[in-house]
Amino acid sequence: MSDSSTRQANDDGGSGPAARRGRPAGDRAGKRAELLKAAASVIAQEGYANTSLRKVAHRAGCTTGAVTYYFANKEELVTALAENRFDDFDAMLAAGRDRLDVRALLERWLLRTTDDPEFWPVMSQLLVHARYEPVFAAAIERRYARHRSELASLLAAGQTQGTIRDDIPADLLADQLGAMGDGWMMMFPIEPERFTQSRIQALLDAAITLIAPPPDAPRRTGP
Repeated sequence: MSDSSTRQANDDGGSGPAARRGRPAGDRAGKRAELLKAAASVIAQEGYANTSLRKVAHRAGCTTGAVTYYFANKEELVTALAENRFDDFDAMLAAGRDRLDVRALLERWLLRTTDDPEFWPVMSQLLVHARYEPVFAAAIERRYARHRSELASLLAAGQTQGTIRDDIPADLLADQLGAMGDGWMMMFPIEPERFTQSRIQALLDAAITLIAPPPDAPRRTGP
């Protein structure tokens, strides 16, 4: 047996799903999604620093070689995972374009704490560690910039309709809402018991109050 084969066999030892050996077969997109889900699970439960391709492979029930068939290294894997998470953010914004409802958008954001308990722990881990990996950080920066731009566009539409305060530029409001959401995301994994359904509703009410037009405030007519 070659050294590489020996390493692969050793990497995939231990209890858990039986490893599937050989070249991956079937739907490529489906297999990538399966590995990203496994990576998210490992990161959520063990932390970014303790995540390895071997552990991801073990969680997915395949060989480490099967993981590297799709992702050359850990950096490429977690970058793809971050891209996948930002795709979810983009989908949230897209869902709000047909019927502008900032409250519904923020509610979808916060409810990720209940419909996907691993979503926020994973994102907080990725954001913290992106600082130390330039390629990964560049991907995060690019997607965040696009996300803020899309959010600012939605808020600008709300300003035109008179449902969002227009005394603060839409891009600044987008930054503020993004910072609030990031703050919720960072704290949820640490104190999940604080994010009860009633508190989530209170947070939503407070956010909407902050961006709503002040009572009797005159509408701006100029740029």
